[in-house]
Amino acid sequence: MIQDMKKLTFLVTNKEYDKFIADIRDLGVIHVEELQQGATSDELQAGLDLAERYKNALKALDFAAESYESSTTYTPLPADASKGIALVDTVERLLAEENSVKHSIDATDEAIAQLEPFGEFSWDTVRQLEATGYKPYFYAVNNKMYKAEWGEKYYATPVSEFNKKTYFVAFSNEDSEPEITAERLFLPDDSLSVYQEKRKTLGEQLASIHEQLLQVNTVDRASIEAGKVANENDIQLSKVHLSNENIADGAVKLMIGWTLKENADRVVDYLEKEHIFYELENPAFDDNVPIKIKNDKFSTLFEPILRMYSLPNYHDIDPLPFFAPFFMLFFGLCMGDMGYGLLILAVSIAIIFTKPDFASYGKLGALLGGMTCICGFITGTFFGIDLATVDWEWIKPIQPYFINDSMKDSFFGYSPMMVISVIIGLIQVLLGMTLAGCKAVKNYGFIYGVGKFSWVVALLSATILFGFPLFGVEWSQPVQYVLYALIALSAFGIFFLNNPNAYKKDSALGKALGVGSNLGAGLWATYGMSTGLLGDLLSYIRLFALGLTGGVLGSVFNSLAMDMSPDIPVVHELVMLIILLFGHGINFGLCMISSFVHPMRLTFVEYFKNADFEGNGKEYQPFVVKQ
Repeated sequence: MIQDMKKLTFLVTNKEYDKFIADIRDLGVIHVEELQQGATSDELQAGLDLAERYKNALKALDFAAESYESSTTYTPLPADASKGIALVDTVERLLAEENSVKHSIDATDEAIAQLEPFGEFSWDTVRQLEATGYKPYFYAVNNKMYKAEWGEKYYATPVSEFNKKTYFVAFSNEDSEPEITAERLFLPDDSLSVYQEKRKTLGEQLASIHEQLLQVNTVDRASIEAGKVANENDIQLSKVHLSNENIADGAVKLMIGWTLKENADRVVDYLEKEHIFYELENPAFDDNVPIKIKNDKFSTLFEPILRMYSLPNYHDIDPLPFFAPFFMLFFGLCMGDMGYGLLILAVSIAIIFTKPDFASYGKLGALLGGMTCICGFITGTFFGIDLATVDWEWIKPIQPYFINDSMKDSFFGYSPMMVISVIIGLIQVLLGMTLAGCKAVKNYGFIYGVGKFSWVVALLSATILFGFPLFGVEWSQPVQYVLYALIALSAFGIFFLNNPNAYKKDSALGKALGVGSNLGAGLWATYGMSTGLLGDLLSYIRLFALGLTGGVLGSVFNSLAMDMSPDIPVVHELVMLIILLFGHGINFGLCMISSFVHPMRLTFVEYFKNADFEGNGKEYQPFVVKQ
């Protein structure tokens, strides 16, 4: 539910300004509107740059904690925000040193790799040989390409063989290079032992840097996080300082804020006490009102999914309570396997109890896993096994109740689950249209929702009148007359009340034109509905198709595991286990992706379109000191 807001306009003198800002910050319930959009300052930019440095420093420390181990036990120090910047500087210095050492290690490893095929030798000896007129040349060539004649002509001497290559050295007492068709190597200037010792030293330096990062993470992390929070408060204050307009030659500052209706009395009491000039009013229709949504515990779990699209604006109807049950059902139908549902459920429960910071995601996963178990049970699928076809005595009593092609006859040539998917889609689309009508009533008045409600009544009446008989339901004559009457009444709303503004003309001609305008718009809407509604409903077939695909793939991997396992004790079971783990792992991953993507697509496109959901709401963020 979108909570009611109150708009506050303040006029504050320069003398009162600093105390006023501090006071409303202490109140912590006023969202300050930016009157200077895009405005910035050196102070704000410095704060934003520092925030990025804090973020990168903490990310580096997280990586160090996950990747490296320490043999020393450190004692954490109490948080001290004043040390934050100095600690960030320390982390950045260590990261720079780490980067430099890693580059040196890479260069040293490359030098060692070049020298290893030739082993340990002294460059002083090589230079003495050069002084006698014999210059050495180092080569590598494929083993089969090495020619013995090079030894006779250029004193070529094989040193080693490595990775199917022969490494050798040749000599020439002439100014020109030997005519040898091989890759010439240019070796580093020091011996192998020198580079190996250097590599050891660099490794010790890198380990020391990692130890220092781990020490900072354990001892001073609380201070870095406190400094980060203090900087965020400074950024917020800088933005507030840019969120006013100077009037009366700069003597007075104009500010606009928003507060929840439930907090308005607290704010007014403070303003009256401090004698601050203010105006408290309801939001105007064209105001960009900040949004705070508050729902029950169930719907709130799906809020991250809504935020992936957008928060509702102040004139929308909060879609969360209405799409949350459908999203859960869609996920279950797309996964469609009871075994996969149990896996999701088990992992989610483990997250709830072992990762308190992610408990809300664990609860969401538990709901989705539970619904997958239910849908998998209804369709009779367990890790790709069609339970409707197995010859297990304990499951035979419930096999007739499974809804799949093995147990249920097709419906006019279509799979029962396909028909059910379309019916579910129709229910959600009609719910969306109903919410669109409620939105129009909320924002403009009842008459503006009649046209939208008329479509719902017409489609629902037509479905009952013509659809139910396909399932064997026979309506009495009076019921049919009532349904026809509802359709006719709805047609009046569709063709003559879809745009009430068109009738706001004083002249008879204007009202006649209003009738024509509504009639034309109604015809156009009818054309759009007849084509668009069909496309929307067909989109819901993906719920059936994805569930079927996952089940078929699971069944294929089960068959492969049975058919490709050799008839050798132990080996048979081992090969079968490998194929099952690999195959179902791939299938589970694909099903997880599709079970998130496609329900979101149905929600964000078909449902939000029919519900007239606009979104683009900005979140209510009260000006308050973060702790």
